[in-house]
Amino acid sequence: MPKIIRIRFYEELNDFLPSKKRKVLFDSFFRGNPTIKDIVESMGVPHTEIDLILINGESVSFDHHPANGDIVSVYPVYESFDISPIIRLRPKPLRISRFITDAHLGKLA
Repeated sequence: MPKIIRIRFYEELNDFLPSKKRKVLFDSFFRGNPTIKDIVESMGVPHTEIDLILINGESVSFDHHPANGDIVSVYPVYESFDISPIIRLRPKPLRISRFITDAHLGKLA
């Protein structure tokens, strides 16, 4: 008997999905006991683009096995927030934002 999760992808991760599954919570059916990494990659979203996965509001790792009825939120790289205290996918966030300016930028201000 298939299991079901409700899943939503955020921001640029939607680019990997068919239009009817973009920016909405949708049902995903699966059999067996796959990891959340296997499930999201089967939908065409590369795990290397993912910075945070929440299942029922809790941060999980790629090797987490979702249960029937779980609600899953999948987020890309965070540009403005430090999510290091809550991530479970890797030791540190994928990107640390930094900006480089030169003397000419002052003319724009």
